[in-house]
Amino acid sequence: MNYYLLLYAFYLPATIALTLWVAQTLFRHGRTFLVDIFDGNQELADSVNKLLLMGFYLINIGYATVTLRTTDPIASYQQTVEALSLKLGTIILILGAMHFFNLYVFYKMRHRTQLNEVA
Repeated sequence: MNYYLLLYAFYLPATIALTLWVAQTLFRHGRTFLVDIFDGNQELADSVNKLLLMGFYLINIGYATVTLRTTDPIASYQQTVEALSLKLGTIILILGAMHFFNLYVFYKMRHRTQLNEVA
């Protein structure tokens, strides 16, 4: 049995599915923040939101494919599941970090907009 192929068969679809789910959630709910940041300019907010979505896809799916290769010896189902867990866990942590980074950027942009409105 080629356990590497089994690992890859589960890793890529799971990673892509996770990326799509997180990206769509951020896209759907991030629009509200962007409309506020861009002072009600919905067209600009939607444009920026789509660009953020595309960048999110490219970074995460690109990273997933770059990290597909494994050099660890895999000779059992247990080692396959352990390797898969490590790879998926890493992707989930990266998705979470990117989410918080996006929130931070939105916060800073909104804060700047509010300061400009007061001035």
